[in-house]
Amino acid sequence: MVAGGRYHTRTVTVSDAGTDGRAPIVAALRRMGLAGGGAAPAMTPLAGGVSSDIWRVDLPGGPICVKRALPRLKVAALWEAPVERNRYEWEWLLEARRVAPDSVPPLVAHDAEAGCFAMGHLDPARHPLWKEQLRRGVASPETARAVGQRLAALHAAAAGRDEVRARFATDDIFHAIRLEPYLVATGKRHPDLTHALDALVDRTAGTKRTLVHGDVSPKNILVGPRGPIFLDAECAWYGDPAFDLAFCLNHLLLKCLWTPPAAGRFLRGFEALASAYLDGVAWEPRATLERRAAHLLPGLLLARVDGKSPVEYLSAEADRDCVRGVARPLLLTPVETLDGVRDAWVAALSTRK
Repeated sequence: MVAGGRYHTRTVTVSDAGTDGRAPIVAALRRMGLAGGGAAPAMTPLAGGVSSDIWRVDLPGGPICVKRALPRLKVAALWEAPVERNRYEWEWLLEARRVAPDSVPPLVAHDAEAGCFAMGHLDPARHPLWKEQLRRGVASPETARAVGQRLAALHAAAAGRDEVRARFATDDIFHAIRLEPYLVATGKRHPDLTHALDALVDRTAGTKRTLVHGDVSPKNILVGPRGPIFLDAECAWYGDPAFDLAFCLNHLLLKCLWTPPAAGRFLRGFEALASAYLDGVAWEPRATLERRAAHLLPGLLLARVDGKSPVEYLSAEADRDCVRGVARPLLLTPVETLDGVRDAWVAALSTRK
């Protein structure tokens, strides 16, 4: 496994993957100076994401991970996105490294021509995936608090910087890979909520505060010895930091249905992450950002059962109905705080016992 276990080896051979899949990666490795002109290095296709091809490449100095963006994501619904997002992901990683070097994997090289980059290997034993910990019911409030603190620090460092805003004017990409498949698509499944969801799209798209990761999810966070490590910043965008906060908190709520015995721990993690993050907000009034996150969170909840990218672990219709039962009323009558969303979620969980 590479980059701490975020991507997992598929049970296929290199020849199964096909020459066409490997050729652009080999060419990129040579342009980046990571491979010579002789035989191609050993390569293993990896699984773990829907938006990119991921390869483990074994070099003489050790394994690396090479990531190449796809024009069409590997989901059931038609979901296309510009491959140039790979460049912005690389730029986000560089920006984050300047602020908090331990917040991203080792960065090796970038090849703009192929739309791919190489990053270093992290030992999975020392860098477990947060999602895997949560799946097993391991939900440390300290980990959640550290995620909130580090995310706030990254947002604070870029807030109000015109130079960063100019470099990450990726509104079209963010709409294609986040706002449309999550909120717009969900509105098509719930016509009576279209107005509320469209309003969230408009407000989110129009809020320009800082550099946003766009996919702050437990599947993209390693629990490192020096704090959380963020992966997969393909949605990097200068916009609304409330999106990152709500996106991550959403997963802590949904995990209550995935691993019910740990629900109480997940909710304490929700509180720890939200509190730590909000304590770090200095670029705008804390309550203003929290209000936007509290309004957005129900839309993201509903999107993970009825949007283009439903979470894979909520397959039971009763679980999906539970999400709908919380999200729909909150979209029609929004609450002003994250505690208000949490309380509605707790009330719904209590009726399932």
